[in-house]
Amino acid sequence: MNKMIVTLSGGTLNRAAHLRDDRPTGANAIFMPLWRGHPAMRGDALCLLSASEMELPEGSEIFLGLLPDGTPVFARDVSQLSPLGEEVPAPWSQDGVALEILPDLRFYDLRAVMTRLTALEAELAAVGRVLFDWHRRHGYCANCGERTRLGQSGWRRDCPVCGAEHYPRTDPVVIMLVTRGNEVLLGRNENWPAGMYSLLAGFVEPGEPIEAAVRREVFEEAGVRIGKVSYVTSQPWPFPASLMLGCRAEALGREITLDPMELEDARWVRREEMALALAGRHPEITAARKGALAQVLLSKWVADDWE
Repeated sequence: MNKMIVTLSGGTLNRAAHLRDDRPTGANAIFMPLWRGHPAMRGDALCLLSASEMELPEGSEIFLGLLPDGTPVFARDVSQLSPLGEEVPAPWSQDGVALEILPDLRFYDLRAVMTRLTALEAELAAVGRVLFDWHRRHGYCANCGERTRLGQSGWRRDCPVCGAEHYPRTDPVVIMLVTRGNEVLLGRNENWPAGMYSLLAGFVEPGEPIEAAVRREVFEEAGVRIGKVSYVTSQPWPFPASLMLGCRAEALGREITLDPMELEDARWVRREEMALALAGRHPEITAARKGALAQVLLSKWVADDWE
């Protein structure tokens, strides 16, 4: 069976950290415009513009790294531009937005197009989204409260008063394929589309190992005790800055005690039912969205393929 690809997990970009202190230059540099974190598409490809095509208002730029051929690539924030009378697409929406001076491009929520991108394109879009969102939310020094400045080509914020340096952070999240025999534990959030069920997930707390986080989250949300835990794979999730840690976990019992503050419902689903849900043929259950790590883990379990 072909290896299942985890969306957004390319890891092929040469981030060239040694070049960040001295902004790379060159006529061959290319730019990826981002509007409110949304990348632009040309057909099914990520939109990357040459310097001659970048007739845009000045905006923040972040050096993302070098492409395989050595070309420097930057993300350019164009969030100051207004849409052409169109609503901003909701997460996962297939509707794009055209901007006032870029009518030939359409900007999409990354979740809607991430499965259409190559591994490198998806990585570029994810890194740019994460960093621009971090700059938007961390404009002041946590040490003294002064306004900070962009530094290291966008990979740091510097305080001009106390000299503190601030770097982007990633929030670890465990997502668990909890099984007992031929069944898997699924839950749903009340804000999800009707019928949609997915795997349980939650943030790793400070000082907590992955295995303990898995056991704690499953018990808190569904009241199910967990035995053996093993790590499977990971997925960067830039909404806004998480790293999903995919795990397998063996339940010690089947009884569910639901926490209504965390989940609307939780249920055990047989492997045969899950196969139907993944194929879109289950009468009650809609599977996790394509591109999400939950669907990768569920597909591996249904196929019994852990390579």
